[in-house]
Amino acid sequence: MGKDNNKLIANNKKAYYDYFVEDTYEAGIVLHGTEVKSLRMGQCSIKESYITIDNSEVFVRNMHISPYEKGNIFNRDPLRVRKLLLNKYEIRKLLGKINEVGYTLVPLKIYLKGNYVKVEVGLCRGKKLYDKRDSIAKKDQRRELEKDFKIKNLYS
Repeated sequence: MGKDNNKLIANNKKAYYDYFVEDTYEAGIVLHGTEVKSLRMGQCSIKESYITIDNSEVFVRNMHISPYEKGNIFNRDPLRVRKLLLNKYEIRKLLGKINEVGYTLVPLKIYLKGNYVKVEVGLCRGKKLYDKRDSIAKKDQRRELEKDFKIKNLYS
C-alpha cells in the first residue's frame, strides 16, 4: 500500500497523564466546510473535551475549532457538539464499558487520513494521584538515563 498519509492536527497529552488508556478506536467526525479548513490549518484544541453517548449516537463535546478567518457568515460555533461516526457494534461495546465504574471516553488525537478528518477515541480509566506521581517519576528516570547515555556516548 505504501506510506501512511496521516497528518496530526491535535494531540491530547493531558489524557495520557490523567488516564490509563485501555483501548483505542478510530472515528470519523461530522464537520462543516469552514471547520475542515480551520482544522487543515491546525486550529484545534481537545484538551478539555470529552465524549458522550446519547441514543446510540456518539458526540464529542468541548472540542474547540477556531473560526476560519475567511469564513465570515459560514463559520459555526467553535464549541458546538459534533457527532462522531462509529459503527453500531463499536458503539454497543463502548456503551457496555462506560456503564462499568471508572471508565470514560476521551479524544486522544485528531488527524487527517487522506482527505478525511479522523478522531482517535480512547476508552480510559482514571488515574489516582499516586499513579500520576509514579508516571512522573518514571518519566524523570527515563530522562536521566537518556541524558547519561548521551554523555557517555559523547566522550567515548
